[in-house]
Amino acid sequence: MALKYAVLIIAILAVVTSISHASDPSPLQDFCVAVNDSMTPVFVNGKVCKDPKVVSANDFFKSGLNVAGNTSNNVGSAVTAVNVNNLPGLNTLGISLVRIDYAPYGLNPPHTHPRGTEVLTVLEGTLYVGFVLSNPGPNMKNKLFTKILHPGDVFVFPIGLIHFQFNVGKTKAVAFAGLSSQNPGVITIANAVFGSDPPINDDVLAKAFQVDKKVVHYLQSQFWWDNN
Repeated sequence: MALKYAVLIIAILAVVTSISHASDPSPLQDFCVAVNDSMTPVFVNGKVCKDPKVVSANDFFKSGLNVAGNTSNNVGSAVTAVNVNNLPGLNTLGISLVRIDYAPYGLNPPHTHPRGTEVLTVLEGTLYVGFVLSNPGPNMKNKLFTKILHPGDVFVFPIGLIHFQFNVGKTKAVAFAGLSSQNPGVITIANAVFGSDPPINDDVLAKAFQVDKKVVHYLQSQFWWDNN
């Protein structure tokens, strides 16, 4: 009986611990303005703190999100990010923000944020959005959730799941999104798989995608645009 209770306690602790670490760690002070110094000899999970005595309001301020991103590219979209790398006051606060501009029929390609959940709202235009669940059980397919969004609509993309947004309108679209990390990261699926440096072995990709190596070579030879 004691063993059963011990196992139960360990299981509960494991769940609680996983929940408590589901986003960036909580700060232990009012703020920790990041020091963007690539020469610093200290490596931490995040950024080194700036001396509070020299912190100013500018460390918590960034302008420019009123300016549309350049969507004249292969995918027809541009992501303007506000994170700890360009707004140092976000350090340890566990949040960041992006503006996404879409040309008519522009796409923010399938991608993931390994460290953050995303909540997106449309300001202008009409977007077809969706995300795919992680691998299901045997003989099941990854389930896709999609929605058509109009101005004022909100949609959530859970942390780590592949998701996308596509402008289905004939005019431009604009969206803003908040993310639950000061530096959520982004992995654009096509870029990572077919545009890595060095390239992934063609035997691996041919077998994984069940295609001829010529198809793999063609895809690896393309220019994979990074819209971030």
